Amino acid sequence: MLQIKIFTFGPFETNTYVVSDEQHILLVDPACYTDYEQQELENYINRQSIVPRQSSNRQLVIVATHGHLDHLWGAKWATEQWQTPVLIHEADLPMVEAMQQQYDLFRIHRTAETFAVERLNEAADLPFTIIETPGHTPGSVCLYWPEEKVLLSGDTLFCMGYGRTDLPGGDTAQLICSLSRLFDLPSDVTVYPGHGETTTIGAEKR
Repeated sequence: MLQIKIFTFGPFETNTYVVSDEQHILLVDPACYTDYEQQELENYINRQSIVPRQSSNRQLVIVATHGHLDHLWGAKWATEQWQTPVLIHEADLPMVEAMQQQYDLFRIHRTAETFAVERLNEAADLPFTIIETPGHTPGSVCLYWPEEKVLLSGDTLFCMGYGRTDLPGGDTAQLICSLSRLFDLPSDVTVYPGHGETTTIGAEKR
């Protein structure tokens, strides 16, 4: 059974998720922006004994649902903290490489830091199904656990809303197709979005 902890971090109020089962610990969208937020996340993981430093057989995996800066504020810290790269869809790798341009676009006076990344679509033994949902960004993905009926939707689908497409790489037609694909999932699937409250597929299809 999945254990899901939600943190809301950073100036854009981005949801970071820690999802754990018996074999994996998944850190989704490391949005921790400040030292305090980073410490809060680390303390939670340590308190829950999610990643005992030496004795656990669980694998910690860091995943980004897409390449926007607010979902990756804490990526460098997290990759160094747990010595593992961020997995992200290859179509959003150019966004990661041009992170400073995103900072400049939003007039955030901060220097972008490089961090270790690998292609999500080339990773093996992941505990979830990858649903490619381009539109918000070219490489947006949702993470799906069919048996648990859990979907982490990133910025593709929100409670009473969906991701914007007016930023570089956005495509409204692609997003509409992606939403249609998600609406084919069972109505009782719980949706954990990148911003805002949880919802269900059924509630968003109405």
